Amino acid sequence: MMDGMRILLIEDESELAAWLARGLARHGGFMVDWADDAELAERRLAVEEFDAIILDLGLPGMDGHAFLRRLRGRDDRCPVLVLTARDSLSERIGTLHEGADDFMHKPFAIEELEARLNALIRRSRGREHPRWVLGDLVLDIGSQRFLHRDEPLNLSPREYAALKVLMQKSGEPVAKQQILERISPEDTAINPEAIEVLIHRLRKKLAGAGVQIVTLRGMGYCLEPMHDAPG
Repeated sequence: MMDGMRILLIEDESELAAWLARGLARHGGFMVDWADDAELAERRLAVEEFDAIILDLGLPGMDGHAFLRRLRGRDDRCPVLVLTARDSLSERIGTLHEGADDFMHKPFAIEELEARLNALIRRSRGREHPRWVLGDLVLDIGSQRFLHRDEPLNLSPREYAALKVLMQKSGEPVAKQQILERISPEDTAINPEAIEVLIHRLRKKLAGAGVQIVTLRGMGYCLEPMHDAPG
């Protein structure tokens, strides 16, 4: 299970989309954002980051094939799992050639979809960045754990998700709202002030790791190496 992973679901059937979002949240801990057409999906991708895309081919307007070609044409390598009611061999092969990473035929079991998404994201992250390192802090993508001197940090799922986005953007400011979207986008009970408590806990757990979370007033937080950290 890969908690905190953000999925963009591009599906025009609202009932199916709602079922998928609920099922993936319950079975895999995924956070699912829904776009009901390809144009809206492109606008979301221009300003937001996702760990994977679930794409229905039979979309109104720009269909899934055209969306996929445009996505890969601009060198966006986000993993794409295609859903379709059409199950011909030629379509599967053609869609994979267009840049899809996996292919599932409707109807399907939510457990299999969750397992395939996990595998896609693991392969994608492992291929690009098997380990992210900052100071003495290491994010091992394969095991989805933070390590300090080869010992795993004991982090809650929210702490892990917050620290991961800070690590991804290390050296850059990350707004409270960005952290909030990563840890619990659908939970209205969580507010930006709760992020301050989360950051406070993370600072205590990162003591001695050669990194620090700096507060940038009006901008958010920045994870950066400590210049006086021991080499």
